[in-house]
Amino acid sequence: MEHIESFSRYLRFEKRCSEHTLIAYENDLKQFFSFLGSSQLNQLVEVKPKMIRNWVVELHGLGMNPRTIHRKVSTLKTFFKHLQIRGWIDHNPAHAVNLPKIPKRLPVFVKESAMEQLLDHVDFGNNYEGIRNKLILELFYGTGMRLTELVQLSAHDVDLKGGLIKVLGKRNKERLIPLTNESVLQLKAYNKVRALFFEASDSTFLFLTAKGEPIYHKLVYRIVNSSLSMVSTMKKRSPHVLRHTFATILLNRGADLNAIKELLGHSSLNATQVYTHNTFEQLNAIYKQAHPRA
Repeated sequence: MEHIESFSRYLRFEKRCSEHTLIAYENDLKQFFSFLGSSQLNQLVEVKPKMIRNWVVELHGLGMNPRTIHRKVSTLKTFFKHLQIRGWIDHNPAHAVNLPKIPKRLPVFVKESAMEQLLDHVDFGNNYEGIRNKLILELFYGTGMRLTELVQLSAHDVDLKGGLIKVLGKRNKERLIPLTNESVLQLKAYNKVRALFFEASDSTFLFLTAKGEPIYHKLVYRIVNSSLSMVSTMKKRSPHVLRHTFATILLNRGADLNAIKELLGHSSLNATQVYTHNTFEQLNAIYKQAHPRA
């Protein structure tokens, strides 16, 4: 569909959305138009709020997560707004669709003691994959970077002398993150074994598979999930949980919220403030345990 292609170009080149986001948007739109079917829709101007509400009802009936439904309707709102700006439609039918607010979930994070157990006492081995896997965990925990940011890291993004790493965040925004002393040491060890294993490789990607190819999202997810299962019984054991862990521990240790915002690459402070709830919960628990009249 011409309009979806135009919308995809807008997201890719003007909004600079990631490939993952583009796929999610396109899938949402295809699912919506598939629901409508050609018998119900001949032109985009014929889309009515009632059609979107009916789609939401069907998604609920399929047992879809409310947050996912919210995202799908948000996709429609953005899509029809784009068409309205381009002059293809007169109004945005998705604007009239109101959804109930979803309470914010507190970010899930790993306890500091569990991370120390994992990184200081678990033996990952001295082969290439063992050294690589431990470094991946150390970087997630020590920098709070996103999964996509880690996967696309280049060897040139690391400044060992300056103790910094450059990551490319959402909308192609670059930021520098300080490296811990332990991360620097592990990066040096990893660079040696990487050069030894892939002497003939001309790949600029920092992390490679055992076959010398660029590492990919699913592999990194499996590495994190498997590693965290050794020290935690949490159901969620993803790279994003380590990002939450990084932010929560910094806040608990007194770091400034604005500084954490910059380290995480958040566009606004609202996204960072969710971590203050974890800190409050911890303080509240300490208070109830320690105060004689609590």
